[in-house]
This record gives sequence, C-alpha cells and structure tokens, in this order.
Amino acid sequence: MSDTNQHTGSDNAHAEPAVHPSDNDSDVHPLTPQLQQLTEAFERGLKDSKKTGTPIHVDEIASRIAKFYEMVRKVVDWKEDNVLRRSAIERSLKRTLFGKLSGVSINPHIDTYRVAFSITADLIRGGHLPNDEISQENVLIVETALKKYLYILEHAQFPSSEIIPLKQKFNFTTFVIELASCEIEEILVNPVKEHVLLETMTDILSDRIHIIPEGSMTHDEKKTHVYIATCRTLFDLDDHFILYELIKYTYPEWSNPSPDLLARFAIEIPKLWIESPNVLEHHISRQLHTIAERVDSIFMLIGDVMDKYKDSPHKLARVLSDKTQLTAAITESYNRRFLSLKSRLIKLAIFSTLSVFLSNWVTFFIVEVPLASIFYEGFSFITAVVDFAIPTLVMLALVSIIRPPPAKNLDRVLRASYQFLYDDEKKKLYDVYVNKRKNKLFTVIMTTLYLITMMAVLWGVGFVFYIAKLPITSVIFDTLTIAITFFAAVLIRNKSKELSVDDQMSVSEFLLDMVSVPIARIGSILANKWKEYNVIAILFTFLIETPMVVIFDFIENWSQYIKERRSELH
Repeated sequence: MSDTNQHTGSDNAHAEPAVHPSDNDSDVHPLTPQLQQLTEAFERGLKDSKKTGTPIHVDEIASRIAKFYEMVRKVVDWKEDNVLRRSAIERSLKRTLFGKLSGVSINPHIDTYRVAFSITADLIRGGHLPNDEISQENVLIVETALKKYLYILEHAQFPSSEIIPLKQKFNFTTFVIELASCEIEEILVNPVKEHVLLETMTDILSDRIHIIPEGSMTHDEKKTHVYIATCRTLFDLDDHFILYELIKYTYPEWSNPSPDLLARFAIEIPKLWIESPNVLEHHISRQLHTIAERVDSIFMLIGDVMDKYKDSPHKLARVLSDKTQLTAAITESYNRRFLSLKSRLIKLAIFSTLSVFLSNWVTFFIVEVPLASIFYEGFSFITAVVDFAIPTLVMLALVSIIRPPPAKNLDRVLRASYQFLYDDEKKKLYDVYVNKRKNKLFTVIMTTLYLITMMAVLWGVGFVFYIAKLPITSVIFDTLTIAITFFAAVLIRNKSKELSVDDQMSVSEFLLDMVSVPIARIGSILANKWKEYNVIAILFTFLIETPMVVIFDFIENWSQYIKERRSELH
C-alpha cells in the first residue's frame, strides 16, 4: 500500500507552524463537502432527538446497589465504558431468554413489554442511562424491536435442509441477541454524534482511497469495507454492531418491517449470518484498517468539538471553518484526552491484572485441580502460588510498559486535521491493492520466522511452569492462559495509540511486538473459540443475575412502599 499527495491549494499552506494560530482575526477556510454535511446532519439529528415524554424513574437506593454490582462486573469483564452498556443489555436479554438458549422453546405468551421495561430499568439502575431522562414511550419502541427478534428466533430458516447442530443454533441465537442489543441501545441512547462521525469518516476515506486495479471493486463494495474499518478503529466497535449497521443499510425498513418483510428476515438473516465472515474479513481489510487507524484520532477530536456545541449546533460550522478557533478547540480536547488516556491506561492495567488474578481462582478449582487429580497429580503450596502469580505478573508487566503518544504528536494531529477538514488544503490519497504482489520467498521466510517465534515463546512459557513442578495439565492450561493474556495486553496497547496519527514505533516496541504478536495470535483464536462454546457464561449469568435482579426489584418496591406509607402521615 502506498500513498501520494495531491495539492489542491497553495504550496505555502503549511508555511506557518501547525500549532500556532493565524495572526489574522479570522482565518476562515472552506470546509470539505463531507464536513459541511456533518455539521448539517448533526444539527438536524439533535433537533429530531428532542422529544418530550413521561420519564422513567428508578429508586436511588436500588440504583446505588446495582451500580456497585456493575462495578464488580467491570472488574471481571474489564471492558471499555462504551461497550459496558451493550454488555449489560446482552446479559439482561440472555437472562430473560435463558430457556431458549438452553434448548427450551420460547414461551409464546412472553410479556414483551415487561421484558422491555425491565431492560430499560436495569440500565438506569446500573448507571448506564440517566435517571428521569429516558421516556416511557421508548419502552414501546424497544418492545416492538424485541418482537421482531423473537420472531426471527422462532421462524429462522437455515439454507440447509439438514438438522442444524446444537452449537450452530446456540451461536445463531447469541448472534440475534447481540443484534437486538445494538438496536435497543440505539433506541434508548440515540447516538447522533457517533453515527454522523462514522458516516463522515467513511465518506472522506472512500473519496481518498483508490482501489488498484481500477474497477476491481464497485464504489458500494469499497464503501462497505471502509465503513467496517472505520467502525473498528474510530469507536472500537465489534462485528455485531457492524453487521447490525450493514443490515439496516441493506433493509431500510428494518426498524419497522411489514409482516411480509419480517417473514423474509427469518429466511435471509440466517444466510447473512453464515456469510458474514466473508464480508467482515475481506483480503483488503488489513490495508484499510491500517489507513483508518492512522486518521481516526482526527475524527475522535472532532467528535469532542461536536460535544462542546451540542446545545448550539448551529455554531459548529463556523467554529470548524475558523482555523484559529479550530486549533484552540482541538488542542484543548487533545490535552484533555491525553490526561484521560493516561488515567484509562492505569485503570485498564488495574482491572486487567485483577481480572487475571480473580479468574485464576475460578479456573484453578474448577479446571486445574480436577484435571490434576485425574492424572494423580496435585498442588503444593509453592506450585499453587506460582500458578496464580505468573499469569498475573505477566499481565502486570505487559500493561505497565504501555505509554501514551509523545508530546510532538499534537503537532501531527493538527496538521492532519487541517488536511481533512479544509477544502483548500492538500489531500492525502491512499492506494489499496486488491491483488497485492508479494515475494513468495520473502513470505515463506517471514512466515517461518513468525512460527518459530511463536513456538519458542510458547515453549519458554511452558518450560517455566514445568520447572516450577506444576502438574503437566496445568502446564498446558497455564501456557494457553498466558497466550490469552498477551492477546489482552496487545488490545490495551492498541488503545494507547488512539491519539496517534502515524504508525511509527521505537526499536523497543518493535522487539516487543516481535515476541508478543505471534503468541497473542494464539490468544485471539482461543478467546474467540471460548466465546463460541461459552455456555457456562450464559448459565453463570442466569444463576447469578436472576437473584440479583429480584433483589433490586424488591428493594425498589420496598422503598416505594415505605414512601407511600410515609405520605399517609399528615
């Protein structure tokens, strides 16, 4: 992949240092058509989202307890804040539909309104949605969406006439629930800014990316794959959100389908699910991901400026077009995000290390001890300490060396921002090769070195556990656990680069990648397989969260009862 520069303005466009505003009182530049559309769509979207209605209120006492529980879940899951809310929706749906997930048919008389209200109230209690701001009318919209997904689950027709294996049925059910979570979140939150930014970044990159050879991909195909890369880099969105957005694009009436279209969904959604890996993992995906990753920070910072003017969106276009104001706004946002990034990296380091330590307790007694006893082996106090300490210390060591970008990165961000916002700045074009030529000998050598490094690291980790005299079953299990730990650490390291606009790395980072990436690849495969077969997690969610929800409801009802009795005292 290569990139070229095309000058559309003066050669002296960058004569002044990017970090210094112009000496003129008003240094106004024309916005690109995509940015002009962004300001208009943002203002229009905010205006449409201002609807009045009866707000939902939850008891503050129950809310505090629920928030504490969500904090505990965060330690266990250590997910980013932007996915915690959807995870909470998924858990609520899986708990409600546990009968379906366990193989029992769905109750045809299920109270969909009660389920919709319960999900909404749970989100408010857990602090994922503001109290007294979510309209009760939204619950009816959530109920309509739930009925659609329940219909798809009940009437899904797979392309093969053969009996669908239990695993495939389970995974499809999970897929539909994750789609439902995306739509429910969209209904309750209405993320106007996020949708506008995704569309704008997709349109700009689609306009600047050239697919080689010419005509090997249609404009719509290119835009689809650019959109996928944008979702993954700008907001770290998962494949289920991406598929949900692509489905909405494919079926414009997805939110309010007719009975005939709903019947089509039951036939076509299973096909789409089966074929989705071919769409999500196209052979140009890596090239597009690299490009999107280098510029996503620009749109992230533009999003911060949009947040600043969400109460007066009509001023946004004027602020963005004024280079002086834009420079000040982006610098302020960058500095705030830089401090936030440092804080979040510390929290991720703490949560990830705690998560590894706590999960060791579960796997040690549920998996390792029973396996060791089967092969007539056991744990001494020292081996048990080693079993707990090494994975935890590895995670702590990996995340402790992660650093935010250097100070000079701000200047690069400002220069890149001008290029993407202003129509009179030079444009950076990118070439993406559909059939990229590779030196076969070079590929064989690199692949061989990659595999050798992977096996050497695995052998080294396993050898450490072996000389510590752990049972052989634990040696194997803990070595695979370390692979998952490396994978998690690489994801955190990627998060540390969210403000960077280049892919430069130091020698130490290169050496670290050379060792960590191969074993992290194994961890990625194991983590994905765990998601496919993780029926235990569904059972755990049902057994743990069902009584918790009952407790929350009881506390809220009891609090309401006390308030009513108190009101009688006059």
